[in-house]
Amino acid sequence: MSTNSIGTEVSQAARTGTSNNSLLNDVNLDDFLKLLIAELQNQDPMSPMDNNQILQQVSQIREIESNSRLTETLESVQLGQAMATASGLIGQYITALTSEGEKVNGQVDRVSVVDGQPKLMIGDYEVDLDNIGEILSAPPASES
Repeated sequence: MSTNSIGTEVSQAARTGTSNNSLLNDVNLDDFLKLLIAELQNQDPMSPMDNNQILQQVSQIREIESNSRLTETLESVQLGQAMATASGLIGQYITALTSEGEKVNGQVDRVSVVDGQPKLMIGDYEVDLDNIGEILSAPPASES
């Protein structure tokens, strides 16, 4: 996204009085810094930006970066917790559904991460943690 397109879209949203949350969600720290630098370079020398405005924008930059880091940390913690849960099921017998909706029974052989999500492997079948129906205390009758 170029600086001009960001500035134009933000200006249009401001003129129409609409709040475009998805537009603001797409602005990352680099885009924000580019906007600030462009604003400083193109300001009217006869009426420069107030120091308070600059401080507010720098504060917004820090807030955006802080929120971004917090989001990354929370996603990492969530994946860690899901992996711990999935790893605890290795060797357990479960009943679950595959992503295709096929019911499978069996022992969890291993855990893998696919697209940032832990998957339980039961033989050749891949199962999401959310699709576990039951954790069995012993092998199903069909497997003994």
